[in-house]
Amino acid sequence: MTLKVFYDLMSQPCRALIIFLKVNNISFESKVVALRKGEHLTEAFSKINPFRKVPVIDHNGFVLTESISMIRYLSREYKILDNWYPKDSKRQAKVDEYLEWQHLNTRLFGSMIFRERVITPLMTQKPINEEKIKFYKDGFQNVLKDIERGFLQNKNYLCGDTISVADIFCACEIEQALAVGFDPFAEAPLVKAWLERIRQELDPHYSEVHGIVKKLASNIVSGKL
Repeated sequence: MTLKVFYDLMSQPCRALIIFLKVNNISFESKVVALRKGEHLTEAFSKINPFRKVPVIDHNGFVLTESISMIRYLSREYKILDNWYPKDSKRQAKVDEYLEWQHLNTRLFGSMIFRERVITPLMTQKPINEEKIKFYKDGFQNVLKDIERGFLQNKNYLCGDTISVADIFCACEIEQALAVGFDPFAEAPLVKAWLERIRQELDPHYSEVHGIVKKLASNIVSGKL
């Protein structure tokens, strides 16, 4: 059975998906879609995903275009360790709780810090809007406080005593903000310790997929691109 994965490692959900596949030894055919070159906007790619976004998976002709649905589907289709997406109803519900919560929290604010610091100035050739960046940084700081209060109290992982896909997705979103030099950990020591733990547990795959975004963001911020 062939699994094709269309992705760009500049995308947080793409990185989370690739890490998930690699830690579970799921073989896949790599199909890189260069977002910076606008390859996701082409007519050819729109036939794969009408929404023109990544990631996308094609599993023997069965196509999914949302990363969370991909994780749930792959967890059913492949033999993976139960901790990643538990079969137990209550444990699975706790993982789902974070995966649903993240969209208007970790994902929103982490993405917008990166977008306003890197993507928008690069695409528009206009100065950085520091007021917008401050708004999203403040929001992101509040999100990390919520993570500490709501997910990390007396726990080493977001959803219990073992690592899960929730930890992968959360870490990838936080790294997006860190890539442009934002350090929010003075007020979030639990998140800082948790992130270091996640990095260690997911390496070498974690470092591999984050290398490209850190390098590109650094080059853009320093004016090398």
